Amino acid sequence: MAKMAASMVAESGEDVFKKMFKFYKRREPPPDLREVTDFGSGATAGGKIVPLKLDPGAVSDEEAAGVGLQPVRDWRVFGLQGYPGFIFISNPFLRGSQAFWVRQCLKTYPQKPNVCNLDMHMSPCDTQDIWARSVEAIRSPLSVKRQPKTLLERLRWVTLGYHYNWDTKTYSANSYTPFPADLHMLSFRITAACGFPGFNSEAAILNYYRSDSSLGIHVDESELDHSRPLLSLSFGQSAIFLLGGPHRQDPPTAMFMHSGDVMVMSGPSRLLYHAVPRILPAPPQRASLLEEPSCVLALQMGGVLEPVSEEDWDVCSKYIQNSRVNMTVRQVLGPGQTLPEKPPLALQKDNEVVECHNNGNNGKRKRSCSDPVETVET
Repeated sequence: MAKMAASMVAESGEDVFKKMFKFYKRREPPPDLREVTDFGSGATAGGKIVPLKLDPGAVSDEEAAGVGLQPVRDWRVFGLQGYPGFIFISNPFLRGSQAFWVRQCLKTYPQKPNVCNLDMHMSPCDTQDIWARSVEAIRSPLSVKRQPKTLLERLRWVTLGYHYNWDTKTYSANSYTPFPADLHMLSFRITAACGFPGFNSEAAILNYYRSDSSLGIHVDESELDHSRPLLSLSFGQSAIFLLGGPHRQDPPTAMFMHSGDVMVMSGPSRLLYHAVPRILPAPPQRASLLEEPSCVLALQMGGVLEPVSEEDWDVCSKYIQNSRVNMTVRQVLGPGQTLPEKPPLALQKDNEVVECHNNGNNGKRKRSCSDPVETVET
């Protein structure tokens, strides 16, 4: 990775992060992926992977199973040299439990009163139940001629808890809906195991990636308390994730994120620039984890998992055959902090000008609400 970064800097004055973003995003010729770190296999060109040990007593086996996680002692946890505070957990989920979280992301979390990109130009009654308005078309056989994309296939982002204002890049006290209890419990267990007890899930952004989607270079700094970690969970197809430094031009490290993988950005890594230039097919061993029609786990007392019906999983499995869902969960406020009250959430306008990364001249263009995730920078 260092050789690639150095060669890119030498080629032009453009910053190396943007050059590497374009390198991994390009279609023809396809990029060489040999320097991409793979925590699942332990393969890394630069030897940066550092095994980490967590305290297995921080979360009991029953508490972990209640949200679909393996016992903490069985998690495969890593850090990266040069990135203090960055924690990567290679799929800590129990077999069968990812189905529940995929279903929540597609069926439950997009429901009102939560906010999504489709609200920018559709009335609330039209986006009240995106799932119900989409399932019949998604279930239809491939041989049947499809109508235009369903609402679920046009979904690009959903916000939970404190709703992120894309115009001002801020949160406000009166733009809030109750944070899902099940997602809070999952986040609470993972962060506690990583040494951050008492994490309070107050906001989340769910990004829905299609095979041609990407996420631009950005840093997550809108939360008022940066002492608490940022939690990222990935389901479905794989992605290349670029993790840079505190400055936008710092050379990044490329890594794979597969279904079930979890990242915790804490301490110095909490405010690092990062991006997702490419979505890739999941490797066979990860794709097989998403083939179960329901949660096969014995439900734990006080746990949040519930079975996923075969009908629901039929829709979910077809969706994630060429899509990826990522959830980033944040604690917005520290002790004694409050958010200002502002007018109701100002959604992005259809004519907002944004950076276009797939434009050959890297120019500007108008946004529409059907744009891929690449137009969203948090």
